[in-house]
Amino acid sequence: MLGKDPMVVVKAEFSKSGRNASVVKMKMKNLLTGAGQEAVYRSDEKFDIVVLDRKEATYSYFADPLYVFMDGDYNQYEVESENLGDALNYLEDGMTCEVVFYDGKAISVELPTTVVREITYTEPGVKGDTSGKVLKPAKIATGFEVSVPLFVDQGDKIEIDTRTGEYKRRV
Repeated sequence: MLGKDPMVVVKAEFSKSGRNASVVKMKMKNLLTGAGQEAVYRSDEKFDIVVLDRKEATYSYFADPLYVFMDGDYNQYEVESENLGDALNYLEDGMTCEVVFYDGKAISVELPTTVVREITYTEPGVKGDTSGKVLKPAKIATGFEVSVPLFVDQGDKIEIDTRTGEYKRRV
């Protein structure tokens, strides 16, 4: 908790220089607005810890501008589209993910680390210039574009890392 805002630490860097006190440089992201912030704090400074609840839920449907998820007890949770971020690139009906709650309100969704998706469109691979790791663009059903190796064709299923958006392997 930073003031009245719940924040999540994206990156923290500890530094100690000579006679000065040690400090921690932190990059933080506001959980409610998604705004980024950088700050420097003394290493002995204390913060209130925010407790986030997580529930496993299944994506049900899109009701503009809300995405609706349902848990095992048939409770529905609505998450705004701007709070989903990159998860929109991989979301599909019936997909299981974790809904994150703050103060009883659903604020974001965490996807599994990898998802398997089918290639809906890609150019055929060109033989020849293959000295090294040659990639070509490919699209999945959501319209998200992934760079894949030349041997991957339209209709193939691939595994994608949801944290980086990179191709992992053909399935």
